[in-house]
Amino acid sequence: MAPIVLRLRALRTMLAVLLAACVAIPLLLPASASAIPLFNRQTGQNCVACHAGGQFPELTPYGRLFKLTGYTLGGRTVPVSAMGLVSLSKVADRSKSDDPGADFQKDGRPIFATASLFLGGKITDNIGAFTQFTWDPYAITTDSGHYKGQFSADNMDIRYADRLVGDRHDVIFGVSANNNPSVADPWNTAAAWMQYVPVPSPTGSQFIDGASPYPGLAAGGNIAGLGAYAFVDQTVYLEAGDYRTAKGLFSFMRAGLHDADVTKLRGDNPYLRIALNRAWGASTLMIGLTRMNARVYDDPLDTSDPATVHRYRDLALDAQYQYLLDPHAWTAQFVYSRESHAYPAAQAGQAVSFVDAQGNALAPTSASDRTRLLRAKLSYVYQARYGGSASAFDLAGSTNSANQTSGLDPGTLTVTSDPTAAAPSLRVNGNLSGNPGTRGATVEGFWLPWQNLRVGLQYTFYVKFNGARENYDGFGRNARDNDSLFLYAWMAY
Repeated sequence: MAPIVLRLRALRTMLAVLLAACVAIPLLLPASASAIPLFNRQTGQNCVACHAGGQFPELTPYGRLFKLTGYTLGGRTVPVSAMGLVSLSKVADRSKSDDPGADFQKDGRPIFATASLFLGGKITDNIGAFTQFTWDPYAITTDSGHYKGQFSADNMDIRYADRLVGDRHDVIFGVSANNNPSVADPWNTAAAWMQYVPVPSPTGSQFIDGASPYPGLAAGGNIAGLGAYAFVDQTVYLEAGDYRTAKGLFSFMRAGLHDADVTKLRGDNPYLRIALNRAWGASTLMIGLTRMNARVYDDPLDTSDPATVHRYRDLALDAQYQYLLDPHAWTAQFVYSRESHAYPAAQAGQAVSFVDAQGNALAPTSASDRTRLLRAKLSYVYQARYGGSASAFDLAGSTNSANQTSGLDPGTLTVTSDPTAAAPSLRVNGNLSGNPGTRGATVEGFWLPWQNLRVGLQYTFYVKFNGARENYDGFGRNARDNDSLFLYAWMAY
């Protein structure tokens, strides 16, 4: 009963914090309680005009139009907005850990998780921007166990856009300089946008929905890219871009990050996006395809040897359906992605430290891996105030001993976490199989007491993790032990 009592106490504490925030924040805001974030102030529109059911940042057709026309609709205004997240995470089982304090930091405790500052909006009639800088209070854990915060560049999208409207055709076109492939995409099935509730850094949040498998591109973010796009008759969307390491004039796109944390790319890394969009009545449907090739240096601090480059090929098929008719807002999303990963030659065919039950060596590391991810989500919002969602994820891929972080030690033929062993294994995050297979689902309920605040409760459960349902780390930890509760209050102003 003790764990249940502790969870109830933690939940009551978090609810008290959220209630206090809901009461206090309106009193601290200016007299115009309808004050809205940057883009809403610029356009004079309510949040539901740009966001489906007010569920930021998921875009409506008008929101997509605003983005594609370069954030220039409306007049100029104070070009600043901010957001913050207060949260509580609770994992199902902490017992199978050598150090629960390190493996599940801040578990069951309410925290101020993160904050962001946004600069942008209309610059000229054809130039606009969306830039985000994020503060992470828990970015760095010191040797003494204390935390140090870090302020760094997040998503950035600076555009030139124009529109040609003729008797037969309507063409929106533009150029985007950005630091994250797909951040310029106007649909929330894009890799940069499908997961949008910020994920707290403490390890107590490592199994919540935002940390579960999502579609992504191997090049990652905080790089520098330039892309051209066109949206023809609001039906055909085409985007092509090229990405490189963010350096020189583009260093601001990785501002605040240490060199060791920056993705370093070799040469040109092409990106392609194609989507078909159709609107009828209160409905819109999009079906799209994304492709990117990336060459990523193994060590960002040493880019002198081209033989140390990882080569990735990402391909994703996605679809989104929306039905928006007050007071109802429905959104269905689907992504199927595949990634091939070729390792540097020096990392292929290498022996690993773990052995089999007879003490024989395991298969050497593979030269390449393949993974595939299926992710689907259905959400509903009523009166732009009450909503919920259900989503499912399924990650599968090839088995590779290079991915194995737990196994039998050759000296004892046991799985041990003793750091002095010849082959120590990793608890909690360990992978005994060398396979990435992870499967589960998330259910969520949320409430928007006013248009700038969302309070949500998510529960994520796993039926498979790191290739197994049970004992995936070799220390008896099961996939269901990672089931996680996540309570959050997310405000934007």
